[in-house]
This record gives sequence, structure tokens and C-alpha cells, in this order.
Amino acid sequence: MQPLKSYYDGVVIGGGITGMQAALDLGEQGYEVLLVEREPSIGGKMIALNKVFPTLDCSSCICTPRMAESAHHSNIRILTYSEVRRVEKRGKGFSINLECKPRYVVEEDCIGCSRCEQVCPVDAPHEFDEKLGARRAVYIPHGNAIPQVAVLDANYCTFCGKCEKICPTNCIDFAQLPTQEKVEAGTVIVATGLKTTPIDAKPEYGGGKFLNVMDPMAMERVQSSNGPYGRVLRPSDGKVPKSIAYVQCAGSRDETLGVPYCSRVCCMYAIKQAILLKHLVQDLDITIYYMDIRAFGKNFEQFYRRAIEEEGVKFVKAKVAKIIEQPNKDLLLRVEDMEHGGVRREVRHDIVVLSLGTLPAWHAAGVIDIAEASDGFFECVAQKISPTRSTMDGVFIAGVATGPKDIPDSIVEAGAAAMEAAMYLERSGVRRPVAEVAAY
Repeated sequence: MQPLKSYYDGVVIGGGITGMQAALDLGEQGYEVLLVEREPSIGGKMIALNKVFPTLDCSSCICTPRMAESAHHSNIRILTYSEVRRVEKRGKGFSINLECKPRYVVEEDCIGCSRCEQVCPVDAPHEFDEKLGARRAVYIPHGNAIPQVAVLDANYCTFCGKCEKICPTNCIDFAQLPTQEKVEAGTVIVATGLKTTPIDAKPEYGGGKFLNVMDPMAMERVQSSNGPYGRVLRPSDGKVPKSIAYVQCAGSRDETLGVPYCSRVCCMYAIKQAILLKHLVQDLDITIYYMDIRAFGKNFEQFYRRAIEEEGVKFVKAKVAKIIEQPNKDLLLRVEDMEHGGVRREVRHDIVVLSLGTLPAWHAAGVIDIAEASDGFFECVAQKISPTRSTMDGVFIAGVATGPKDIPDSIVEAGAAAMEAAMYLERSGVRRPVAEVAAY
């Protein structure tokens, strides 16, 4: 790894769409930015999506240019596969401790040729494909990964040495260890994104137990042209599905799960996936079981109406009590139909997708002293007039780190956080003179 500078004007924690946008907006103003991402590639959740709602634009077509721009921007340094371990206030600036995890690959020497991946004899579940596909023990995270650098998973590697022998640049290094780094910064932006509620949080739905009960990110990968199957197939047996159900609020609006709030995007991503599935599989029957449809954004209501009137997606106001797997791996849903006076009935489907809720992907306890609200997301001290201000002066928060929201709102917040950070740098006088920064 190339050495870090001792000082950066801003450190952005999280390399998803929000973090990249915040880093770009700061970098464009002439500030030097360190973008820290814990995964081997930047891009976050968005780069794994198929398309975005309500426009159905290609997700990669939006995300990949920002990834490339971040990687090539003269004022942005990207540090992947690394964790922020501690952020401490030092006057008006910050001292930040980082841990860089070992890739077992010399990053600056790797040319991304994939030869190591091709000769590796070990298969492992592919995290990018939600473990529906396979990767090798040494691998490049995905086709659009930035950096295009291999990472070796020591949990699966048998240390046979085949990758080391074939590497044209001799960049495999089995002796790598975690390294500790320390930098100073004028300001910090937290853009740590989201994770979904566990698929097995409601045992009555069989998530994590029944192969054909899927989470929405897995369905995103199945729909994608670069997904694990190349077309829409049922995970249990490779059958082309004829009937798919979506169960809404399967991980939110549920106090028993500790998630009493609405996750905002679940209705819309279910509708988006349903429309796309209708285009991908001929004569596919799709039913969305819901409590309420919340189509709150620009053109969202029209998108919802399109699903009903043009695409033939069925919407049933109902509560799903239980999902039972049949001997042929079909799924039997026990449903209380609220549209017909609470009539109970049983319905079969080939696949069920649980619309899981949204949780914060990262908590600051022990790392940075900013407060969390009762829902676990970071607390904003001035929600109405400055929604990116955290409880610590000089630390700003954006995107799903502050609460559930869609991609456009996250990008807007990223810009707001970058502007607040820039104003803090100028107001506090913490920014180092250019000549002094250049000396590091």
C-alpha cells in the first residue's frame, strides 16, 4: 500500500454512493480527501443493484462513473479494505486511527489480470452475488470493482501456492499482516450506509431455511445480466418460476424485531423488481402482499399505477402469517386477506421475496463520540435546518447513516454534508496552508 499523508482536509467514512459523492464534492472545492471503505471495492450497495426506481435507469451506469471519478480525482485518496478504529477531537481537528486489513496481495503491484483467480482450485460463496454464486479463494470482488485488485480470503485459501506461481508481477504475499495507520483531518463525514434486517428474523417465514425464500438483494443479483445465473431461476432447483410473491414489511414496522419504523424504500424496490421480472419471464404471475403502499416520492405513485395497470402486478392487502415449504420446494403462504374481511386462505408460489427493512450498517460506539437516535441511526442536532450536523462539531453525517432514504435523497445529503464540511474548514481555520500540506 502506498503511504498515506499525515494530514487530509476531510476523511469520509464509507465508500458507497453517498460517501463517493461527498468526497467528490469536497475534492472539487480543492480540499484533499481520504475516502475509507471497509470492503475491497468502493461502490457500496448501489453497485450490486440491477436498476433504480422509478426511472429504471441502469444502476451501474450511475454508480460506476462516480467510482471511476473518485479513483482518478487528484484530490481524493481511496483506502479500501480498511476500518476506522478511533476518531478523536484534537482542538478543532481530528486524529484518526485506521486499520488496513491484509489482502495478501501487494496492491500497487497487482494489474488485475485475474490469472490467480483462474488457477485457484478453491470455490467459496460469492458475497457480491449474495452467496448464490461462487468465487475463488483469491478473487477480484466483481467486474466493476475499484480498485481492480485481487484479494485473498484466508478463510478458504489452502495455500497451495498456484496463485503465487502464476502471478506475472509476483504480488501475492502470504505473510501480510494488518497494519495500523494514523492521520490527522480537519473534518469528518460519516456515510456508512445500510444493511437489511436479517432474513431469519421472522422464523415463521422460513428465511435462511427455505432456499426459495429470498431477500431483496439476492433478487437484485438474480435479475442482473451479470448475476449468478444469467437469467431468472429458482435457487433450489434451477426452475424458471411461474409465480413469485413479495411479502411487504417483513423486516420493518415491527416492534418485536426492534424496527418499529417504516424503511421507506421497500414498497418501491418491490414494485421495481416486480416490473422487471414481468419483462424477464414470460407469463410470470407476481403478487405483492402489503399492509400499506407508501409511494411518497416524485413519480412514485405513477410507478405504482404502472405496475397495476400496464404490467399486471397483483396487489393484495393482506397479512402473511406463515410460509410452509412443500416437498417439491414450492412455498405455501397462509394469508389473512384484509380486502375480503380477513378471510384466511392458502396460496402457493414458486419463490417468495421478503421485503426486508433497513438498519444502519455501522455504529460509532467506541470509535467516534457522536450520538445515535433511539432507532440506531445517527442523531441530527438540527434536522429541519441542517440535517447533516452530528452531535460533534466538525463531524457530519449523510445518507442512510441518518435514517432510511432512497438514492436521490442520499446524494442530496452527501452534497449538503460536503458543503457543511467545507464551511467548517474555512470557519474553524483548521485547514492547513497548501504549502504545508505539500510538505507531507
